[in-house]
Amino acid sequence: MTNADQSVTTSTTDRQAVIPPPGRFDAETEARLDGIDRDATKHVEDNRPEKTRNGYAADWRAWEAFCRETSLPPLAVRSGTLVLFTEWCWIQPGYKAGLFMAPSTIDRRLAGVVVTGRRQHRLQLAVDVAEEARALLKAKVKAMEKAGEQRGRGPAPALLVRHMEKIAATLPDNLSGVRDLSLMTMDFAIAGREHEVGWLRERHITEDPEGRGLIVDVRISKNFPRVVQVPYGSRAHLCPVRSWRRWREASGIGADPDGFAYRRLHSRYHTVMEAGLDAESVGDVITRLGERAGLDIRPTGHSPRRGLVTESSRAGNPDAVAEKQGGWAKGSKVMRTYREDDDGFAENALHGVL
Repeated sequence: MTNADQSVTTSTTDRQAVIPPPGRFDAETEARLDGIDRDATKHVEDNRPEKTRNGYAADWRAWEAFCRETSLPPLAVRSGTLVLFTEWCWIQPGYKAGLFMAPSTIDRRLAGVVVTGRRQHRLQLAVDVAEEARALLKAKVKAMEKAGEQRGRGPAPALLVRHMEKIAATLPDNLSGVRDLSLMTMDFAIAGREHEVGWLRERHITEDPEGRGLIVDVRISKNFPRVVQVPYGSRAHLCPVRSWRRWREASGIGADPDGFAYRRLHSRYHTVMEAGLDAESVGDVITRLGERAGLDIRPTGHSPRRGLVTESSRAGNPDAVAEKQGGWAKGSKVMRTYREDDDGFAENALHGVL
């Protein structure tokens, strides 16, 4: 081999040695890409609804507390540790003295831990990493129901049309009453979540060009942002279109289209303030309306959402209609549980028999 040949071989070998493996780059580029990844994760998290962010943060704090008690590293999110976490959650106190944590809360804790592990800590977790933990939780729920044990508050009761009739009859004839009627009927009409209603801006609620009602652009949503068409109601006193127009005119919020659609009212002067209603405040309004009307249920901020599904089912509307209205995924099992209690009368073996 000549010196030239040896030089070429050495040069080629040297060049091959500095070629990074597939998908890897030099240290400076890798550091920059890692920074972009971190910023992207933070940007996505910052654009999630506040309630979702707070929920995930609470789930991870519970996981960290479990890890401290069991001397496990917080990043050890595995099938077995999630099973142990489920057992640990099962004996934790719930929201009310004397009650333990609700199964739905534990299920959400599992989801929050897995999501946080993947997104914030870059853990490579299997799709079914929580499968065994949820199987254990399901078995515990069956045993709980068999024993007649009560955990948590249970599902929110549905706010039905008959309930809203009673509420409307008790509303004061002032700005507070006008706002609360519009908030309640709008919440019902769009099958809204508390944070969806609280985050609505005045410009997100527009008149249909053909005069058929309102077009509501739900920009901030836990799952799927959506545009909801809200037609006129057959009951003028419960019509979401008419009540919105009355609130918009009485409050003067039309002068600030970027402002919140539903505002706080000054506690003393009852004037409209710039601040909007957060998710908890929206729920508080619905609960307060139910208490004032002396309803046979204690409605929460989720009650109008359940109520629309129930009333829509009673009216014979297809499930797909309610799914679109409330932003559920196609074939949502959760949405169908909202009308399960009512199915026994709509579909009954006694029809046409007695």
